[in-house]
Amino acid sequence: MRYHFYLAHPAHFHLFLNTIVGLRGKGHEVSISIKSKDVLEKLLIESGLEYVNISSAERKPGSLAAIIAMIKRNWYHLNLFSGKKPDVFISTSAEFAPLGRMLGIRCVSMFEDDLELFPVYSRVFVPFLNHQLCPAACSAGQWDKHPKTIHYAGNHELAYLRPNRFQADKSRIQHCISGNNKTFLIRFSRLDAWHDDGVKGIDNSLARKLIAKLQNHGRVWISSERPLPTELEPLRLQIPASDILHLVAHCDLYIGDSQTMTAEAAVLGTPAIRFNDFVGKIGYLEELEHRFGLCFSFRTDQADEMLACAERLATSDNIKSEWETKRSAMLNETIDPTDLFVHFLDNYPTFVKESKQLYTSPQASA
Repeated sequence: MRYHFYLAHPAHFHLFLNTIVGLRGKGHEVSISIKSKDVLEKLLIESGLEYVNISSAERKPGSLAAIIAMIKRNWYHLNLFSGKKPDVFISTSAEFAPLGRMLGIRCVSMFEDDLELFPVYSRVFVPFLNHQLCPAACSAGQWDKHPKTIHYAGNHELAYLRPNRFQADKSRIQHCISGNNKTFLIRFSRLDAWHDDGVKGIDNSLARKLIAKLQNHGRVWISSERPLPTELEPLRLQIPASDILHLVAHCDLYIGDSQTMTAEAAVLGTPAIRFNDFVGKIGYLEELEHRFGLCFSFRTDQADEMLACAERLATSDNIKSEWETKRSAMLNETIDPTDLFVHFLDNYPTFVKESKQLYTSPQASA
């Protein structure tokens, strides 16, 4: 069969890489398209995978710009498929589903953000999907009990960060770590996606306060999608995009306004703090925090509480071993999503009914 993956975020590269490799290993034909977003294209280049960039310029902020950009992307996909259509179109975004329906291509989405937060996505695009896979902790809104929705025990980050998928290599980021000193990573997202309207994160003033506290206890690095004040530029992380997760795994503490990197840190066993206005609204992150105790979350009106938590974690002894125990418990209660994705797609669409029973718990999928 022919499969096409559309990647719109660096996290999508990590999410689908093992699935792409697995499908090719089974003899299937797999193609990839992307749009420019942060370090996504760098990851593709570093991986050696062939791809087509259908939107090389990052779009301007605003809802109108988002709609125009989406129309252009669908137009590019229409031209891309004019010669040979895939059998299945896969992405984390359902924006491609109407095009897929028009061309007679089966469309599958893998998402992990609760659909109540994205009503346009839920009402306008999901009806055109054939199926969608999401974590059990994630709400699919009006589609929660629908036959097209398949829940599984886990999250996207586990598709590439379970121990059988990823082993952190300290030698790749040794220059970022200073002897026995602690290492802290701060992440600034741009927060300019259409669904981020009105959402705030760590501003420059708060960043200065946070850095001042952390620098008393170790070395601070910044990973940022946005421009930094001149005095903070020396702290900007300068490593290959493919090495960032190795650093996250070896950090003593992560703080950021990125949903994805918070989850990545948590499933790698690194204490993580999330600071933005999505706090309390995203199921898989709520699960990592309240069920497994792997991260902490604070709204932007809780800056003092966040700073106090960061200092407490930064000064705690043996915290990594404590988090490793929590991580082990989480791994025992979740599945390997890549196994699901590969088996699901390799046998699509005949595997749909079977998958609903197999992957709702790690015991069932063992």
